[in-house]
Amino acid sequence: MTTPVFTYVLRLGDDALILAQRLSEWASRAPEIEEDIALTNMALDLLGQARALLDYAGSIEGKGRDEDDLAYLRIEREFTNVHLVEQENGDFAHTIARQLFFSTYQLALYEELISSRDELLAGVAAKGVKEAAYHRDHAMQWVMRLGDGTDESHRRMQAAIERLWPYTAELFDADDVEFLIEAEREQWAQHNTATYIDLGTDDAEPEADYARRCADWLVWKFEHIHGDAALLRDLLWGNWDDARFQIVQPGMQLGQSADANVMRAEPLPSK
Repeated sequence: MTTPVFTYVLRLGDDALILAQRLSEWASRAPEIEEDIALTNMALDLLGQARALLDYAGSIEGKGRDEDDLAYLRIEREFTNVHLVEQENGDFAHTIARQLFFSTYQLALYEELISSRDELLAGVAAKGVKEAAYHRDHAMQWVMRLGDGTDESHRRMQAAIERLWPYTAELFDADDVEFLIEAEREQWAQHNTATYIDLGTDDAEPEADYARRCADWLVWKFEHIHGDAALLRDLLWGNWDDARFQIVQPGMQLGQSADANVMRAEPLPSK
């Protein structure tokens, strides 16, 4: 069952999950051995939070989905994380700036959630507040170290702050995000069918499966039909004939026709 609590818990779980995945990309690639371990440990902290939250979200929903189902078996539009956590790692300065912004927000959030009447949320927050405090302090030290370091490290740190700062507004403006999602869904509500046209390409099967899953999520009918790429291929290769293509020569323009052709080429109006 989709409830406000489910939506809220899912959002928290998605935030932690996506940032954990981003941080894990630094494994064996960090600028220092110690930092390699630190970033990996932070990723593990966030992954632990994500597991607890997604498992709880699944139990609230009551559809038999567990943490793995919610982590791996959803399409992109079903994830509710803030955009900040999914930003690419970039250079080390960008990763640190992103971590400082998010962990500062998460620490303040968890400090409040400790007193939640929801015992499981309060439990996750009680453990997570210690982790978030370490993540924030670690990031803060690196921001000062890079910002007060060489001209190059200062330039990179400043650039990272300026690039990622706009994403912090969403951390405190979730209602607007929900409004945009609902507005988009209202537009989708005008349609009821998704059609995948199979042109016989090598990636047709996974693309058709993705289209089918999107249709399921939107509660639409799904059609899988076979198409012919010959027209597109001839268009690109210049194999144009009058039967299949409307050719507009220099000095001509497209105009409407009253016959089955719908469009026709006609002379440009004289100036």
